[in-house]
Amino acid sequence: MKNYKDLVNKVSDFKIDQNIDLSSGEDLSIGIMNLISIEEHLFFTYNKTKSPKYLELLNEVRKMRTELMREIIKDYEGEVWCISKHLLAASMRIMEVGTKELKKAEALRGPERAKRVEGINKSEELFEKSYQLYSLFWGLNLSNNSKLISNNNKEVNFIDEKGKSKGTESVFSKLGKVVQKAIDCCKE
Repeated sequence: MKNYKDLVNKVSDFKIDQNIDLSSGEDLSIGIMNLISIEEHLFFTYNKTKSPKYLELLNEVRKMRTELMREIIKDYEGEVWCISKHLLAASMRIMEVGTKELKKAEALRGPERAKRVEGINKSEELFEKSYQLYSLFWGLNLSNNSKLISNNNKEVNFIDEKGKSKGTESVFSKLGKVVQKAIDCCKE
């Protein structure tokens, strides 16, 4: 893969060539996110209680999560497996923080109500970051070649046939659009 456009094309080609329902993969990835969270809660519960039963449960949940991740992450190189796990975990945590911010903003009343928009904006920013990480997870795992080669730019520059600039779009934005087309959670 030479550039970001190659990655986008590979993700698009994957959907067309495989002609499969990726919505089950999306559901599975959300389930994996929750299993990672359960692992974290079992870890903290063990440390608070020192009860070995929580370590046993943690090990069982980890085994299940690993098996399920293999259904999505077929071929990987380097540390793509760990990167994928951490992308899902970070996406889930940031989404949870966004949800908490939204709840706090919605609860503001009286003179503090003016801060409500600020809180809602903050939650929207967090949701966007969460989705960007989630899109990156799928970008890594839907492409045949899991390498993401960065040109050290945060934006992709588009040019027309004459070489003139047609504008820019962030890598996350472009990848998110492609992933959204490839994974339709409402497909029955």
